[in-house]
Amino acid sequence: MASNDLIDILSPNSIAIIGASKNPAKRGYRSLRKLLDDGYAGAIYPINPKESEICGVRCLPDLGSLPGPVDLALVCTPAGTVASVISECAAKGVRGAVVLAGGFGEAGDDGKRLQDAMLAAARAGGVRIIGPNTSGMFNTHKACNLVGFSDLRMGGIGLLSQSGNMALSLVTEAQANGHVGLSTYVGVGNEADIRFDEYLDYFAADSDTKVVIAYVEGVKDGRRFLSALRRISLEKPVVIYKSGRTGAGRISAKSHTGALAGEYAVSEGVLRQAGAILAHRSDEILPIAEALSLLPPLRSRRLAILADGGGHATIAADALSERGLALAALTDETRRRLTAILPAAASVINPVDVAGGTDSDPSLFAACAEILLQDSMVDGLLISGLYGGYALRFSQDLLAAEINATNRIGSMPRRFGKPVIVHSLYSALQADQRPLPLLDVHRAGIPVHSSLEMAVRCMQAMAERVEVGRRAFPLSPPKRAQHGRIFEQVLARCRSECRRVVLEHEGRSSLRDFGLDLAPALLAEDEKEAEEAFLRLGTKPVAMKIVSRDILHKTEAGGVKLDIADVASVQRGFLEIVANAKAAVNNPNVAGVLVTPMAAKGVEVIVGVVRDAAYGAVMMFGLGGVLIEVLRDVAFRALPISRDDAFAMLNEIKAQAVLDGVRGGTPVDRDALADFMVNISDFVEAFPEIEELDLNPVLAYPDGLAVLDVRILLTASFTTRPTETQVIEA
Repeated sequence: MASNDLIDILSPNSIAIIGASKNPAKRGYRSLRKLLDDGYAGAIYPINPKESEICGVRCLPDLGSLPGPVDLALVCTPAGTVASVISECAAKGVRGAVVLAGGFGEAGDDGKRLQDAMLAAARAGGVRIIGPNTSGMFNTHKACNLVGFSDLRMGGIGLLSQSGNMALSLVTEAQANGHVGLSTYVGVGNEADIRFDEYLDYFAADSDTKVVIAYVEGVKDGRRFLSALRRISLEKPVVIYKSGRTGAGRISAKSHTGALAGEYAVSEGVLRQAGAILAHRSDEILPIAEALSLLPPLRSRRLAILADGGGHATIAADALSERGLALAALTDETRRRLTAILPAAASVINPVDVAGGTDSDPSLFAACAEILLQDSMVDGLLISGLYGGYALRFSQDLLAAEINATNRIGSMPRRFGKPVIVHSLYSALQADQRPLPLLDVHRAGIPVHSSLEMAVRCMQAMAERVEVGRRAFPLSPPKRAQHGRIFEQVLARCRSECRRVVLEHEGRSSLRDFGLDLAPALLAEDEKEAEEAFLRLGTKPVAMKIVSRDILHKTEAGGVKLDIADVASVQRGFLEIVANAKAAVNNPNVAGVLVTPMAAKGVEVIVGVVRDAAYGAVMMFGLGGVLIEVLRDVAFRALPISRDDAFAMLNEIKAQAVLDGVRGGTPVDRDALADFMVNISDFVEAFPEIEELDLNPVLAYPDGLAVLDVRILLTASFTTRPTETQVIEA
């Protein structure tokens, strides 16, 4: 069933309530009562063999008594009955069912058997399942409320949640806000049948939904979810709160990338890559969605601040800078016009401080706002301070002027096509105590916040939203057939030898064959070959490293020698490296010692790929070297990546100063890094046999880069030899 076919289920014209009840404490009563109270216009069929009517509606004894097909069934019966109920639904042509009961897949083996039986019945009869273990669904535009929430306000924000309490929290917050309306809500539950990605496609097609909020704990098919998220995010904003940020995640002993690929670290990167606006605090979810649903887009990160005090002006400027937003450089004409209407003490260099000019004439706020929004350098406006409360603070005689200013400002986002957000210290008052001008400006569609930081966070989200549409997505197919000849040979060798570890010289030659620029490296099987390799390279000094399927972390095993500059040191180094390896691991399989030119000093970064259980292959970028797992300053994106994705990863790490050149140093070649990352993405996409790839460190230079270490681990389909349990780990 195509995802748009969910419209019949989530916007139903007929509902059967299976397990309808006269007991007000039961869902079978509350849901029926809510449909009637809210004026649901569709057909309602309560089903209970023991009752003739409930709430004045005639009861049917069973599903077989339905007069015809029904769009949606609300199943209020215990888990053990659900499979047979779904079979009966299928026989009557019911399109979808909301299964409230718990005790299914989340409850162990017995529950999984019940869930499997329910799914078998649903698929045999073409019934789609919401849940099980769900709080239900509502659609305010259809007056269809199968959750039981009270006082729902109709609007344009859709809601998906894996937590009933989280949904209730957001609904309650929307009620307190008084100006935020919701469209459709779905409690995802176990995601046993209808998946997250299908709900996203429904919201993409739903004309009543302008913005989507999703509370996500985990998804069953991460790749499908990301694809659907990418599709909808090009049309509508999606605000996601991903829980589980402090979990330990999965730990891999095979690579630094695997060790750092905790669930949230990966999720944050790939969700942002697919176009999500990420909320990092639960109290910012709804404010962000409100701003995105009400305001015109923020075309750039250039903002103006209009404040009635130096303190708020300074705090706002700091908050903008910390969020990556910019203070617009006002034109001379704008500053001239502001100077003409404000007191001499006012600051007309952004942020604009009216310096008491509005204390006696609040209408100046509207005049200043209009001047600022007419400036071509300004793409959004933040108003901060006492706005809306002058009549309370000074004199009720000012109320008329404040209301006039509010009416003028309320029309400005539409007039100028630029967002306006208000921070007012009076917004912290209870709803029934807030000044009328604040209520009016909010009613006009301008978000009002008591927290200056929250107002700025909403502006940041507006900027993030516009940037989603500017990203390019990778379109080129993997290049396996054209440039993968050597790695195909390596894979065949690994199969024949029943090993998962690709030796470093094999990895290097494979990457070179794929088109990546790596320094030459020669494998020596004895000290004589090491001497020949040294002379053949013709560069001094060289580095020497152990090559063994049993030793991945070479330094810890004493398997690395650096700055080797003469033949005698090469021979001695070879013997010492092999001896150290044999001392570190019992009877290791030693292929030899790799000899390669020493690289010039550069900025150490890491580029890695790991297979995430939910999202598939993901790339990691961060500062590299031995401290990578201590610093944990990394960014992730799902493969394949585009150049835009690569640059976003470079810009995302906290240590930007290191890439830009410390203490007058020359910035690294970001173009070379981005191209390199895209090529690695293509390589791994071409070879799904790769489970983990670690390039650490990669030395980034002002012109180009150098790869110092290559580690590739193949998937479990490559049978692991018993001795590989001896692999030395960091």
